[in-house]
Amino acid sequence: MPENGGGYGELSFWHETCGDDLTPRAPVPDDIEADVAIIGGGLTGLWTAWYLLERDPGLRIAVIEREIAGFGASGRNGGWCSALFPQSTAGLERRHGRDAALRMRRAMIDTVDEVARAADGIAFDYAKGGTIAFARNPGQLRAAQAEVAQARAYGVDALELWGADRVRAAGTKPGTGALGAAFDPACARIHPGKLVRGLARAVERRGAAIYEGTHVTSWAGRAAPFDSPAARSGSGKRTARSGSGKRTARSGSDGQGTVVTDHGIVRAPHIVVATEGYGPGVRQTHRRVLPMYSLMIATEPLADAVWDEIGISPGQTFADYRHLIVYGQRTADNRFAFGGRGAPYHFASRIDPAFDRVPGVFRHLAATLAELFPQLPRFEVTHAWGGPLGVPRDWHASVSYDRASGIASAGGYVGDGLATTNLAGRTLADLLTETPSELTELPWVGHRSPDWEVEPLRWIAANAGTTAMAFADREERLTGRPSLIAKLMAPLTGH
Repeated sequence: MPENGGGYGELSFWHETCGDDLTPRAPVPDDIEADVAIIGGGLTGLWTAWYLLERDPGLRIAVIEREIAGFGASGRNGGWCSALFPQSTAGLERRHGRDAALRMRRAMIDTVDEVARAADGIAFDYAKGGTIAFARNPGQLRAAQAEVAQARAYGVDALELWGADRVRAAGTKPGTGALGAAFDPACARIHPGKLVRGLARAVERRGAAIYEGTHVTSWAGRAAPFDSPAARSGSGKRTARSGSGKRTARSGSDGQGTVVTDHGIVRAPHIVVATEGYGPGVRQTHRRVLPMYSLMIATEPLADAVWDEIGISPGQTFADYRHLIVYGQRTADNRFAFGGRGAPYHFASRIDPAFDRVPGVFRHLAATLAELFPQLPRFEVTHAWGGPLGVPRDWHASVSYDRASGIASAGGYVGDGLATTNLAGRTLADLLTETPSELTELPWVGHRSPDWEVEPLRWIAANAGTTAMAFADREERLTGRPSLIAKLMAPLTGH
């Protein structure tokens, strides 16, 4: 792990160019108390702190981060502030009913604009140009048609189906001649490093304390409801130490939960677990999500004439309908930032900095970018990086709060977290402050995904899924029809 500000700048293009020296803040100073302890200094934790302080500026909030704020996926992602949610609208309807599914979709669409409104004082290259998903073979075109037809049937998402002529008229010129595309206006291009680092500073200005370089080893909620007689009495306070002298979290009967770290114990009546893809590194959440690696490259800045030839406008993001996902954007300084899946899952949900960089995947991403836009001149890849994102067993993101224990959590975004973290933060703030709102009635509130299987089943299933998606793409290129493999896999991925 990096041990200084300069080292953290090497994590990604976004970290290097975020305008922050990334010097770590001080760790937890021995044992402290707070009103809310937030485990994880990514966007989920920071947005939660932001909205809690908006509702009650007097709250004492402690954000506890093992590395630096924005170290994980919040600072390394593709920069799509989109209305995407891991579960499709049809998947949400099957689980929760049509009305709940539509409310979830409206909330996600509104959140794209809420991010810009809430972070108005932060310069993070927000430009709402929408996203173009190209259909580059007949199978992909059928997928685009089906997605747009489904959106029209539900009447919430404003997707447009573009034919080949419309794609050309829009100035976009993907390689091998796109047969069409779907355009979704509910997406903004952003610089995620500038957002998460700027949000951390803004949260501190509102009064929160951010402790970095602090490893959380365990946590436990209070033993009784915060407003119960037992909690109010303050009697029966217990230490958070095991018989061997090693600190372990124990439920407190004094209305306080405990977060045990390598620097001290944080006691608070409310604890928010916001670890996302790094949750498997803690015993208590080891099987809650699977850490799937997604990798990215950034090119050198390209001349305006090149962008005119390519046809991707400022603020636009893009992808295509392949099953092994790729995603890209035109950055504010005219680079391609382009990423995709394909890196392996590592046995026992291991997370290691060595897994952030896979040369074979980086070469594949560069080749795919050149295939998508053959009019590109020879280009230099200046940055290459990656990191884990959190995948729940049913591909369903969730927000939860147990009032009895005081423990809340959010996550499982499957890479669709840039806007979803904001919605999670607002929802958690309402839940913890007991503020009645439409957000606390959304269908992802209280959802509990099943745990992942034990090894080696988890390793076999995860890597088989990645291989299946690669074969599904080959199947569609060869047959020109929607993949049967992908159809079989769809129920496992929320579609």
